[in-house]
Amino acid sequence: MEIKTVKIEIPGDCNIILGQTHFIKSIEDLYEIIATTVPQAQFGVAFTEASGPCLIRTEGNNSELVNLCVKNLQDIGAGHVFCILLKEAFPINVLNQIKNCQEVCRVFCATANPLEVIVGTTEQGSGVIGVIDGFSPTGVETPEDKAQRKEFLRKIGYKL
Repeated sequence: MEIKTVKIEIPGDCNIILGQTHFIKSIEDLYEIIATTVPQAQFGVAFTEASGPCLIRTEGNNSELVNLCVKNLQDIGAGHVFCILLKEAFPINVLNQIKNCQEVCRVFCATANPLEVIVGTTEQGSGVIGVIDGFSPTGVETPEDKAQRKEFLRKIGYKL
């Protein structure tokens, strides 16, 4: 088996959700989940088939994000993987609905951090082994760090 890492492109004003799904209707279901949960969201979705014509299926309301999802999936080169790029929305807004989608097998990550995907390749094809999301820890939060965290969550409206 060959193992490699693939750097994923994420625009500065976007978040990505990368996962595994198993059926051609996934692309429309993921589109509907995002469009009905966060109507103002700009997004692209792409999904790689793993049988039949093995096409990359696409949907979205922002062609640049759709095209970047396609590029990311072409770089990964594995079947049954989906890529969602979100703008004007956050993964927290749609993640539970995506995880509850009947076809979704797993979510590898939801992030705006630098992202690398670990891909394994055999004679049969390629698959995602895991992801490297962001950077390694540099320490443990101090009381000041904890206060800043709590203040930030209230500033952005996620806590009272």
